Amino acid sequence: MGFQTKKVFVHDLEIGMFVSDLDRPWHQTPFPIQGFPIRSQDDIRALTSYCKWVAVDVAEARQAIEETGSGGKLVFGRQKKSKDRARQEVKLPPLNIREPVAHQKVTSLRKELKVSRRLMADADRSLTKVFESIKSNQPPDLTEIARATQSMVSSVVRNPDAMLWLSRTRQYDDFTYQHSVNTAVWALVCGRELGLNEGLLNHLGMGCLLSQVGKLALPERLVQNEGRLESDDFELYRTYVEKGVQRLSDSGVSRAVLSVVQNHRERHNGSGFPEGVRGDRIPLLGKIAGLAEYFESLVGPREMSQAMTPARAVSMLYELRNIEFQEDLVEKFIAAVGVYPTGSLVELNDGQRGVVVSHSSERRLWPKVMVMADRTHKPLKTAKIIDLAKYNEGKDAHDTMSIAECLPSGTEGLHPEHYDVTGAESRWALSQMIRV
Repeated sequence: MGFQTKKVFVHDLEIGMFVSDLDRPWHQTPFPIQGFPIRSQDDIRALTSYCKWVAVDVAEARQAIEETGSGGKLVFGRQKKSKDRARQEVKLPPLNIREPVAHQKVTSLRKELKVSRRLMADADRSLTKVFESIKSNQPPDLTEIARATQSMVSSVVRNPDAMLWLSRTRQYDDFTYQHSVNTAVWALVCGRELGLNEGLLNHLGMGCLLSQVGKLALPERLVQNEGRLESDDFELYRTYVEKGVQRLSDSGVSRAVLSVVQNHRERHNGSGFPEGVRGDRIPLLGKIAGLAEYFESLVGPREMSQAMTPARAVSMLYELRNIEFQEDLVEKFIAAVGVYPTGSLVELNDGQRGVVVSHSSERRLWPKVMVMADRTHKPLKTAKIIDLAKYNEGKDAHDTMSIAECLPSGTEGLHPEHYDVTGAESRWALSQMIRV
């Protein structure tokens, strides 16, 4: 069956339309190049951040509505795509981890957060020193960052929720540091789920922390506008990977860490850079780093107005399995971070609002939620933790409490950083009382 396309201004888009082309190169956006159906207002807002107009496929629009239903709420699932637009899928045998380690949680979130806050501060300081050395054309001393990485790995192995929580709620002064540290956390949590031993996790974490150093050699205007580059500027921008490898090659860093830096922008189907390698030619640690870096670019872009909700970003990753990322690696990542990753702002089906503080791989749709606003969306002075899995145990379907939707970062009245998640007491309210 044939199809027709028409040009539509982004403000006129509607749920159910199938976007088949943009007014800018696809590689400058976080959207899947094979096209995608609009399923929510979040999708329209994301397109508005990047484009003035798009082309929509009229035939595919009808099909998308039929497949998703009138509500447009399909959590996971592929739409049928025109062969003219489909990107080639690359299927490989399942990942084979040698002697996988079954890591167990051995500390509580309360206990691990006390340790992790100091560890994240150490990582920030050590990464700052490395960046300053490279900016000054001095050989970087990687001793401190190696120690910080080892401490981060140990924390993630003990309890991954603490690092995830901090990476989503901490405030950073520099975007590049934030991106590097958060990418490392996502990658370590995924590597933990895969059963990588602590040695491999150390290589992975350090590689992610150092993956952005090549950007220090780029013009500032490119780095500041990396999401909105024209084709010529993008060609220069993509050289940051090779520049990073060059700057680190004489620093004494291990070949495994250097490989992570070299391969974190390669893609499963060969659409990445700098070499355009594909499939099993991409080392495993590079694959994990690439997936983690891409996910962080969706949920924590430089301009937060362009941020996707974590749930939407998870859904996009699922759509890209065996295209940009290996299928079972995507599934392991989702198993590790959950459908609603730690730090996701959510609204429950009774109207209460809060933030996800941890999840269970057995009950991915029923995580623990710290409720910060009541049914009328009025902020609470003291938050409360609801373990949805335990709350719903033994209840009939119509009596269960669940997540109705994932909310955008910065939703008014929701400030997780104001609360002590270990006790759910508002630190802001307490400080106000002290001042009075």
